[in-house]
Amino acid sequence: MKPLLLLATRPEDAAADNEYDLFLRFAGLDERDLRRVRLEQRALGRIDLRDWSGILLGGGPFNSSDPETSKSAVQRRVEADLRGLLDEVISEDFPFLGACYGIGAVGSHQGAVVERRYAEPVGAVSVTLTAEGQQDPLLGALPTTFDAFTGHKEAISHLPRHAVLLATSPGCPVQAFRIGSRVYATQFHPELDAAGLSTRIEVYKHAGYFPPAQAEELKARARRSNVVHPHALLRRFVQS
Repeated sequence: MKPLLLLATRPEDAAADNEYDLFLRFAGLDERDLRRVRLEQRALGRIDLRDWSGILLGGGPFNSSDPETSKSAVQRRVEADLRGLLDEVISEDFPFLGACYGIGAVGSHQGAVVERRYAEPVGAVSVTLTAEGQQDPLLGALPTTFDAFTGHKEAISHLPRHAVLLATSPGCPVQAFRIGSRVYATQFHPELDAAGLSTRIEVYKHAGYFPPAQAEELKARARRSNVVHPHALLRRFVQS
């Protein structure tokens, strides 16, 4: 099998390395099978899709809806790299799964409305598959309703007509969608477990996702949660 490519944007080593470890574990891969590029450190360069089985895009500090004037040079470079890659991915209907930041990147590329109206707090939310999601080759592996971890400052409020809505939640209308037959994006984190979320809570305690004084309570809630199903999405993606 050709390796998969993980595109990462987290500048904090603790969060970046934990993210990579979680993708490895829940996708059932080892480091030979999942190569990582940290886009915040270097330009993506030319990617030949023929060298890869699929591409994963994790979360990170960037928001697609940030005003252009407020974006750093690194963010603008990362966005330009992803736009170029997504041009090819969409054209070739190449296996792609973007999570959290990934849904904003794919959504923006495809003309979705990405804004801050449907931000969700850090923690577990109840996600429900649409009728299309229940029939989807990837999302259909999950229960019709399941808990998943989220934590985001922006979300998609409106999808373009050619996108297929696959999942939603009470506080966020677009939790997952598909473009073509093999390009996916989720607002929730399919790679996260309670320990991983606790790591991110600690790393991003002062990043504006929640009042810092709430960090320990958020960790405790994560440990009490019942987030067990989203990981199957990664395994299904690898096997598809």
